[in-house]
Amino acid sequence: MRFTLRQIAVFVAVARHENVSRAASDVSLSQSATSTALAELERLYDTQLFDRFGRSLRLNERGQALLPLSVELLERAAAIDSVLEGRAGYGRLRIGATLTIGNYLATLIVTEFLRRHPESSVQLKVHNTATIIDQLAQHELDVGLIEGSCRHPDLVVEPWVADELVVFCSPAHPLAAQGSATIAELMQQPWILRESGSGTRETLDRALRDDCSKLQIRLELEHTEAIKRAVEFGLGIGCISRLALLEAFRRGSLVPIATPELDLRRHFHFLWQRRKFQTAGMREFVGLCRSLTAGVERSDRIEWPFIP
Repeated sequence: MRFTLRQIAVFVAVARHENVSRAASDVSLSQSATSTALAELERLYDTQLFDRFGRSLRLNERGQALLPLSVELLERAAAIDSVLEGRAGYGRLRIGATLTIGNYLATLIVTEFLRRHPESSVQLKVHNTATIIDQLAQHELDVGLIEGSCRHPDLVVEPWVADELVVFCSPAHPLAAQGSATIAELMQQPWILRESGSGTRETLDRALRDDCSKLQIRLELEHTEAIKRAVEFGLGIGCISRLALLEAFRRGSLVPIATPELDLRRHFHFLWQRRKFQTAGMREFVGLCRSLTAGVERSDRIEWPFIP
């Protein structure tokens, strides 16, 4: 075996950043040492792993085949290191979650995971669906929890728990007293919506079908809490997960609007790399997610017995 783990770590870092100087920071080497390690790896096997475009390096076909094997090798090496040093736990787990899941479910599940496995560590990144898919494809995350759809050929998609969006308004809005609305009535209202690329926006657009182009979009925001505030202030009506509106509906600061013509149901999903080594930590985390939602009809009906 001619390569070293350091060379493999350098290769993975460069593949993720597509730049030697940024990769150097990841592997705690100088830019020169990082460049030398990558060049030596390619020289040992008389091959190129990247196509060069100025200072940018992009994986070629051979590099793409090597990347998942290299990530797996480094993860197994880290596990061996933990055993030899007598450390318990699952090491570091990198979780990506979309905004609704990240803000209302993932933090609670991560809390329970770390309570059960205090020797482990978790990095939780919260972004929209498109970003989480991209980060998983680039091997920057171990597991993704998304509320949109995914058709990426390199990713495994498994259903988790059902969810449902709901159209809502402020108590002072005319539709609050009416209690329901037709699609024609909804088209007459200004909307406060999530951005394109989010799972929430995708579900609403799919439910509206051809009518989505007729929406009067007054404001697009990347955060559900900001949407709730804007609707409370009377800027328009919104549509997000029931899970994110539980407390607002209980307080009466926001009011649901029934929309019999719209199917706003969807599923939360797990994602991971198809060729990625399934670590014990990944299996434990996904198993915990499943156990805490077992038998639950919908996300807003989840009970959290471990939260004091």
